[in-house]
Amino acid sequence: MKIAIASDNKNVASHFGHCEAFECFTVKDKKIQEWSTIPNPGHKPGFLSVFLYKKEVNVIISGGMGQSTAELFQRNGIEVICGAIGNIEDNAKSYINGTLNPKGPLCEEHDY
Repeated sequence: MKIAIASDNKNVASHFGHCEAFECFTVKDKKIQEWSTIPNPGHKPGFLSVFLYKKEVNVIISGGMGQSTAELFQRNGIEVICGAIGNIEDNAKSYINGTLNPKGPLCEEHDY
């Protein structure tokens, strides 16, 4: 499994599309096997969901994301978690352990 977290300064970014990078955690047997950073290649409607799908991401975690973007991820079989806050590594571990408790819904003011 691969978890991608929208990141700003190693904390969960408040908005998915405008983050500085995606921190990707490859997980096997409930343990992080690899951690890599993918710089955000730019925010274009519909692009990032396909980009991360091609990177074999299974889960995307962010502070916020527009409804349309979330639907694009879901169509590609990628689980969407919004409303996360704090340190990215803590969030990855919480997701792996089944204890991640996101704090909010999808953004409604964005169409992309």
